[in-house]
Amino acid sequence: RWQKVLYERQPFPDNYVDQRFLEELRKNVHARQYRYRAVVFQSGAVVQQLCSVCIFVVTWWYMDAGMLSPQGLFGAALVTSLLGYILFDAVDGGAGRQESGRTRWADLKSTLVFTAFTYGFSPVLKTLTESISTDTIYAMSALMLLGHLIFFDYGANAAIVSSTLSLNMAIFASVCLASRLPRSLHAFVMVTFAMQIFALWPMLQKKLKAQTPPCYVGVTVLFALVALVGLATVSSVGAVLFTLLLLAISCLCPYCLIRLQLLKDNIHGPWDEAEIKEDLSRFLM
Repeated sequence: RWQKVLYERQPFPDNYVDQRFLEELRKNVHARQYRYRAVVFQSGAVVQQLCSVCIFVVTWWYMDAGMLSPQGLFGAALVTSLLGYILFDAVDGGAGRQESGRTRWADLKSTLVFTAFTYGFSPVLKTLTESISTDTIYAMSALMLLGHLIFFDYGANAAIVSSTLSLNMAIFASVCLASRLPRSLHAFVMVTFAMQIFALWPMLQKKLKAQTPPCYVGVTVLFALVALVGLATVSSVGAVLFTLLLLAISCLCPYCLIRLQLLKDNIHGPWDEAEIKEDLSRFLM
C-alpha cells in the first residue's frame, strides 16, 4: 500500500498519489465572512476622510475668494474644538484620559504653544513659496492630499499605513495653499484649521467609532452633508460627482466585496508546507 513518505522505497513513481490524497482537501478554511451592514459601517472612515479633504479645500477657496474672513473661521474652529474636546472626554467618561495620564493643563499648554508658534511663523509661511508658480503649488497640494488619503490609517493592518506620513503630507498641502492667501493672518488660520481637521478630528471619530457606533454613523452622515452642501456652493457638477463617489464607496464597493467573497476558492491540503507545532524551545537551551 502506498505511503506518503520519502524515506522508504516503494513500487510507485515519485509523483504517484492514491485516492486518499484528496480526502484531506479543505476549501476556504481561513476565509472571512463579511456582512453588508458591517462593511458599510467600516467604510465610514474613508467617507469621513474624503469629506475632511473636501471641507478643507472648500474652506480655502472661500478664504481665497474673500467670502470668508479669517476671524470668522478662527472663531468657528475654536468653538468646534472646544465642543469636540468636551465630547472626547464625555464619550468614555474620562477613562482614556486617566489611562494616558495626560491632564487638561498639559493639553492647554500644548495648544497655546502650537498657536503661538504658528502665529509667529505665519509671515514666513506666507512668503515661503513666493518663487514657485501657482500652478505648481496647486499640483503639489493635490498630490499631497492624495498621498494623505492613501497613507491614512483607516484601521487596516497594512504596511502602507503611516499616520505620521499622512499627517505631514496634509500639513504640507495646507502650508502650500495657505501661502497663496492674501495675508499672514489667513495663512495662520488656514494652517490651524488644517491641524484641527486632519489631526484632531480623526482622533475624535475613532473614539466615537469604538465607544458609540450609532453616534459615529450620525456624525458621518452629518459630516458628509456639510461637505456636499459646501461643495455645491462652489460647483454643482463637483457636488454631483462627489456624491456619486461617496455612494460608490459606502454602498457599491461593500456590495461588490460581498459578491466577490462568494467566488473565493482557496484550497488547503497535504500539499501545503509542513507546520511544526511541537515546542522546540528545549533544543535552544
